[in-house]
Amino acid sequence: MTDTMTPSTTPSTPAAPVYTVTQERRIVTAVPGPKSADLQKRRLATVSGGVASALPVYIAQANGAILVDVDGNQFIDLGAGIGVTTIGHTETSVVAAAVAQTQDFIHTLFTITPYEEYVRVCELLAEHTPGDFPKKSVLINSGAEAVENGVKIARKYTGRRAVAVLDHAYHGRTVLTMAMNYKAMPYATGYGPLASDVYHAPSSYPYHDGLSGADAAARTIAYLEKVVGASDLACLVVEPIQGEGGFMVPAEGFFTALQTWCTANGVVMIADEIQSGMARTGKYYASEHFGWTPDLVLTAKGIAGGMPLAAVTGRAEIMDGSQPGGLGGTFGGNPVSCAAAIAVFESIERNDLLAEGVRIENTLRAGLGALKDKYDIIGDIRGRGAMIAIELVQPGTGDTTKAPNAAAVSSIATYAAQHGVLLLTAGTYGNVLRFLPSLAVTDALLADALAVIDDAIAAL
Repeated sequence: MTDTMTPSTTPSTPAAPVYTVTQERRIVTAVPGPKSADLQKRRLATVSGGVASALPVYIAQANGAILVDVDGNQFIDLGAGIGVTTIGHTETSVVAAAVAQTQDFIHTLFTITPYEEYVRVCELLAEHTPGDFPKKSVLINSGAEAVENGVKIARKYTGRRAVAVLDHAYHGRTVLTMAMNYKAMPYATGYGPLASDVYHAPSSYPYHDGLSGADAAARTIAYLEKVVGASDLACLVVEPIQGEGGFMVPAEGFFTALQTWCTANGVVMIADEIQSGMARTGKYYASEHFGWTPDLVLTAKGIAGGMPLAAVTGRAEIMDGSQPGGLGGTFGGNPVSCAAAIAVFESIERNDLLAEGVRIENTLRAGLGALKDKYDIIGDIRGRGAMIAIELVQPGTGDTTKAPNAAAVSSIATYAAQHGVLLLTAGTYGNVLRFLPSLAVTDALLADALAVIDDAIAAL
């Protein structure tokens, strides 16, 4: 235990102390520090080189919006494990629920002997995903597995083969999902042959294409009709706000036009809400910002507060199109993860976390807007809630060619890490900084982080 940690206990889990971390940035060694450097040597000897890390500091504790490494350095976490710890690291009720469940039972396998926790998560998903029609779910382990199952379910329901995705998309690293990604490197390079019958359609990227939602949708639909053919298309899988692609927010009306076309042509439209769902954007699901009701919704990352869990939720008739035994898996809907997920849903309601997403967006937009006025390399600010990004361009090109400035992104992220701020990079061209903090982050921490970023840009 480091000297920054103060143990406390909760009455429901007397054997499980919960630690709180002072919510402040503090750097006490070089980054990485000596203990992290020693661990890095051990890692290089035993961990596959294919598993990369953005920052080679090794974490000892985390709470709220702060990570504490083994050397005692405290980082403002603006990544939340790429959108996983949405309600905050080691949130007390989630820890208590998970610990309590381990004392009852840890595993039985729902497809052998079921349990209430799985059912309750499916009830909560039916309640909170978009749409007022009957919905059902299947629980699995990860985001990529949710995508795989969503495609599988759509293919079974429609009897069709083809899958369409949008340019700049990211959907995972499995055999199917790496074929669904826009970028080959590093996700698919050398791992072929890739899955067939996957088609990449034009997306809506207002900062660069300048198209209205209707015009962007018409372009997408023209591609689908000419290149794929509606009668062969099982599903169109889209991220409401594209994650790895750089937090692209489509033009108004884009998704509703696509959904109208999909419905008219018997195509299942799937919202990949793996990064954008679970209260991150000021709504339970980002689809709600666009007045759009998908046929299927994919949930993962933030659903269980850091425990592994994912889901496919959708129209009951589509979800019931699969034969008994066609869906499931050994660890899917693990009871400990389900208990944590129930606590996450309850925390969102109890603590009005949707409002916290709005607060964070307002704070970030104000602070980033001031930086944009000061530095012309910031070309665009976009996103919703606690899912905001800035796209960096070459000086003087923000209103013309908008030439990508990946070098600046890399330098800023490195500088920020050295000064106690963990930032994520993104974008097809590597020129986007994304802000994906937990909803527990305070305005004071955001202001501190923005000051570090200001210094980083000034130092370029």
